[in-house]
Parts: sequence; C-alpha cells; structure tokens
Amino acid sequence: MKLEQPSRLLFLVASAFTLFMALSPKPPHMPTDRFGDKFEHVLAFATLTFLARLAFPRASAGRILERLSFFGALIEVFQNIPALHRDCDWHDWLADTLAIAVTLALCELGHRWALSRKGLNLR
Repeated sequence: MKLEQPSRLLFLVASAFTLFMALSPKPPHMPTDRFGDKFEHVLAFATLTFLARLAFPRASAGRILERLSFFGALIEVFQNIPALHRDCDWHDWLADTLAIAVTLALCELGHRWALSRKGLNLR
C-alpha cells in the first residue's frame, strides 16, 4: 500500500477536525487552550501541512501553501458569521500561513537531509 493512501485519509480527517474546531460556536476544551489561540492555529496548520506533504508528494510546495492558506482564510471569513459567535482575525490567517511556510521549508530540509544520508545526489 502506498503511503499516500492512508495519509490522504488522515489529512481529510485532520482538515475536518480543524474546520469543526474553527466553526463550532462552543468548541470542546483542548489541552492546548492554555497556550493561546495563535499556538493552536500554528499547531493545526503545521499538522495539516505535514500531512498534505505526505498525502500529495508530487504537489509543489507553492500549491500546498496556496491551498492551505486559502483554507485558513476561508475559515476566518466563515468565523465572521454572527450566528457562530466566533471572531474573524486576519492575524489568525497570518499565523496559519506562516506555519504552512515554515513547515514546508522544514519538510524540504528533512527530505534533502534524508536523501543525503542515503548518498543520493540532490541535483
């Protein structure tokens, strides 16, 4: 079985969980609550980015950044719906996008390091 198949399912589940937590009027308390809202955004989008990299190995980093950043922006737009009793904050979207970019860079560094350990030429 290819690694992409279970990774895609895990990515889908993590995306649904992120959406649920972001749009729930009263989300359940999580152990990460004590670290603050921005930490939770960074954790969620770093996790989604790592899973996306595993699930879609042929996708460019730019495409993953674009799509996940758009997902983060869409969440913020939906949080502006009064019935949800949530707050729309562009700083949250910025935290999401920075987490995506940093995680993609770390994934690339990890990939290059792993290839160099195997003695494979990177170019």
